[in-house]
Amino acid sequence: MKIRVISALVALAIVIPLIISGGIAFDIGIFVIGMIALKEFLDIKASRKKIPIFIQLIAYIFMTLIVLVGIKTTDTSFNFDYRILSALFMSFLIPTVFYHERSTYSVTDAFYLIGGILFISISMSLFVLVRSIGLEVFVFLLLIPMITDTFAYIGGNLIGKDKLLEDISPNKTVQGMIVGTFMGVFVGGVYYHTVVNPELSIMVLGSICLFLSILGQLGDLVFSAIKRYFGKKDYSNLIPGHGGILDRLDSIIFVVLGYMIFINII
Repeated sequence: MKIRVISALVALAIVIPLIISGGIAFDIGIFVIGMIALKEFLDIKASRKKIPIFIQLIAYIFMTLIVLVGIKTTDTSFNFDYRILSALFMSFLIPTVFYHERSTYSVTDAFYLIGGILFISISMSLFVLVRSIGLEVFVFLLLIPMITDTFAYIGGNLIGKDKLLEDISPNKTVQGMIVGTFMGVFVGGVYYHTVVNPELSIMVLGSICLFLSILGQLGDLVFSAIKRYFGKKDYSNLIPGHGGILDRLDSIIFVVLGYMIFINII
């Protein structure tokens, strides 16, 4: 527990100033986080099947290109450079012809990498986009999953009896999910009404907070399912007691993705 607390404090000491400052420092921080997240995504697959070094290098190059392009845009509509997208598909699919043994590199591996790169890079770009909208909104989107996860853990320990999805996440309970969702909606709603926009309808705000709180928990389960598939407890041990970057960002990524649906409302 002591290691867990210390590592959390160290991580917060690094992340909080970046979030508050925004700008180029935040952009660089997000880029670094994205590259670490990609490494974890590649490493967890390598636990079952090694990915050729050349293919890994291509993955990092495309991650860099997509994140850097995403950082430059403030447009909330879909605005993707199709030259990069075309090159991405060709760069990962064509090598499957030359790696004759499926045990070395296959079409399945190619689509795993394409999907992972797009998912992580677009998520990192959205982090930058949301921060550019305003610090208050960014904090709102962090607050919901953090409060939800914290109180789901507390509620699960105090009154949890019925397992939620034991095969994917053995420690999560139905009762914990209910407590976490209630507190995430309440705290997130109060914060948004008080700090961001007091004029938004309470009914609309509550519904959006409920959706985001549940979505964050589902995102957590999605990332847990990937870990279970590869037989891993954590994506890495980068943050002692907490796991890796993807272990910490799982629910936050899905909340930010969900927010984009309502970006013109809140």
